[in-house]
Amino acid sequence: MTARSICRKTAAKSAKSRIAVVGTIAVVGSLLLSGCGDQTDDTESNTVSNAPLADKLPKDIRDKGVIKVGSDIAYPPVEFKDKSGNTVGIDPDLGEALGKQLGVKFEFENGTFDTLLGGLRSKRYQIAMSAMTDTKNRQEGVDEETGKKVGDGVDFVDYFTAGVSIYTKKGDDQGIKTWADLCGKKIVVQRGTVSHDLAKAESKKCKGGKKISIEQFDNDQQAQTRLRSGGADAGSSDFPVAAYAVKTSGGGKDFQLVGEQVEAAPYGIAVSKKNPELRDAIQAALDAIIKNGDYEKIIKKWGVEDGAVEEAKINGGK
Repeated sequence: MTARSICRKTAAKSAKSRIAVVGTIAVVGSLLLSGCGDQTDDTESNTVSNAPLADKLPKDIRDKGVIKVGSDIAYPPVEFKDKSGNTVGIDPDLGEALGKQLGVKFEFENGTFDTLLGGLRSKRYQIAMSAMTDTKNRQEGVDEETGKKVGDGVDFVDYFTAGVSIYTKKGDDQGIKTWADLCGKKIVVQRGTVSHDLAKAESKKCKGGKKISIEQFDNDQQAQTRLRSGGADAGSSDFPVAAYAVKTSGGGKDFQLVGEQVEAAPYGIAVSKKNPELRDAIQAALDAIIKNGDYEKIIKKWGVEDGAVEEAKINGGK
């Protein structure tokens, strides 16, 4: 996934949906791409040329055989490291399936969530794939909080749907059922996420000076650690992630979900607006794996069928 050497190595339908997240960690095997230095390997060449959608890719990517993916690899079950240090999850599995259609490897590189779009703008990555909600503001390069233009924006190829959930320590929900119940309380979130934006928006609605105290972290696992230690009243993240934490943390004894998930919206693969050819190639590959059944197999493997999409849409977020 992120290994580097001269020889490259890689491997809601509604706000009330309930996604059964599996607890078993699947290990994604690495596949070896030959081609060290200027040497050419016939197997690799045939893999690229025989891929059904390889000709849709920009030539420079097709020639390199790699799409670099910016991802916050600390967000189980979407993407995370297993006990052996391998990058696994929904997104890596989908990346592998998309790569087979395009004749390239999706090489995941770790970064904090709030820096991924910047990495895309600086061309560190060709795409960002990290449970990123497709929103109009991100499409247009507008800061969610200030409303000011901060960049060119990105295009999204939408591939999944999920809402946002609140969770608390198990047996200690403190009467929290809705976002309004968080007024006067402390919540932990991952920086730059929809949960973070929603917490800030809800805090402005609180009356009597009882704002929501928001503590932000680089990743969701840090937020969970803070809540587990008693440093906050609640946490929030995308429903599949919150449900996975509830199921697995402390053997299911640390957390509980409260209330219903809200703000159901599409996850999108972010692509620079300056690279429509790559965007359209990924859309075609996603439609192909939906049609051939690979997409359904991956979604079922991770127990998130309720978030499945039936077609690859571009910029479907609102």
